[in-house]
Amino acid sequence: MRALTVFLSGLLLVTTLTTPADAEAKPAAATPDVVFQRADFAAGTSEGTTSGDGLSFGSAAGTVSYTDALGTKTWEYARWTGPERTIGFPATELIASWTADVPPGSWMQVETRARNAEGLTKWYSLGRWAYAEGDIRRTSVPGQGDADATVAVDTLVAATGKPMSGYQLRLTLYRTPGSSVAPRVRTSGVMSSNVPERRTVPVSPGGGAWGTELAVPRRSQNVHQGHYPEWDGGGEAWCSPTSTTMVLGYWGKWPSAQDTSWVAPSDPNPEVDYAARYTFDHAYDGAGNWPFNTAYAGRYGLDGFVTRLRSLTELELLIKAGIPVITSQSFKKGELPGAGYGTNGHLMAIIGFTAQGDVIANDPASPSNDAVRHVYPRADFENVWLRSSSSGGVVYVIHPPGHALPATTPGLPANW
Repeated sequence: MRALTVFLSGLLLVTTLTTPADAEAKPAAATPDVVFQRADFAAGTSEGTTSGDGLSFGSAAGTVSYTDALGTKTWEYARWTGPERTIGFPATELIASWTADVPPGSWMQVETRARNAEGLTKWYSLGRWAYAEGDIRRTSVPGQGDADATVAVDTLVAATGKPMSGYQLRLTLYRTPGSSVAPRVRTSGVMSSNVPERRTVPVSPGGGAWGTELAVPRRSQNVHQGHYPEWDGGGEAWCSPTSTTMVLGYWGKWPSAQDTSWVAPSDPNPEVDYAARYTFDHAYDGAGNWPFNTAYAGRYGLDGFVTRLRSLTELELLIKAGIPVITSQSFKKGELPGAGYGTNGHLMAIIGFTAQGDVIANDPASPSNDAVRHVYPRADFENVWLRSSSSGGVVYVIHPPGHALPATTPGLPANW
């Protein structure tokens, strides 16, 4: 479970999505302002980093001491600071995501600072990421709030009345002093958004994927109830890594039997326990950190990022392109017919649409793997996913680098 804290804005963008000829026209509706901007590592300022095939540790720019529950250690670092990017609308939230090769003996930190009407803010950490467990504790950084903004786990949230017009991204790579370890960021980007206050969301027209269902393997989070309490104990706490695991399985990228040899032999799906362990955020005390899940997918050479979609019409474009999508939503029991439960925050994998346009989801909140496939009514699902009291359309998009993303919605800022 990922409990959702929603921050509302007063800006409403009115637009009408392109309606297919065979679908009934819908009235214009307030939709989020959202844009996803990929980092260009050839631009900006380098302090010991090299660009070309991603962003790599070239030479040490200095050393730093870092203390966490594993003790105090000295690290040498290289840093890249991106140029200031204009958002194009008054944004209330920023989420950075990334994929990287971070071998043992190295880790990375992701930071942003924003521009508001008063100038540039301080730098905020949006995550300290490592694959290995013996170097640092993989963690978000609480307690960073000030008069300009605050960090809610993985999201930079503008203070009331101080929307963000631009931002800078800063990536710092760390390694053991004097070593030849070469951490590398393959991709990174920032999603900026302004979600309008809306209690209900009208159903969107079809996007060309009705009757399409992707062959995504099914995994239940509930069969792991009580597993490994040091990583939040399975069950409802593991919706995010379970959903990520299903999509990894679709792309043929699960951890090996050797990787999961530490999991109890009685475990039905050790790849889920593995994902929970290696997405676990020690400050958040859970496996529901959104960018940590897409970064974990990057462990297997996949591209992944966090963004917001504006409608199921947009989500259909990805399904039509053969890309399953992980969505974040919250709802009360009865608001999503067929679910049978309520949640303050939950992730599931959308794998297709029925011939009538309803949503086909691999919902990990199910009693068994066989029971994971659900069909949810289109209008009800769209409402609980997109409304401002939910995530406002947050998704994980995970795909191989060679599998092209479809074109984004014409006339609107690109959100992937």
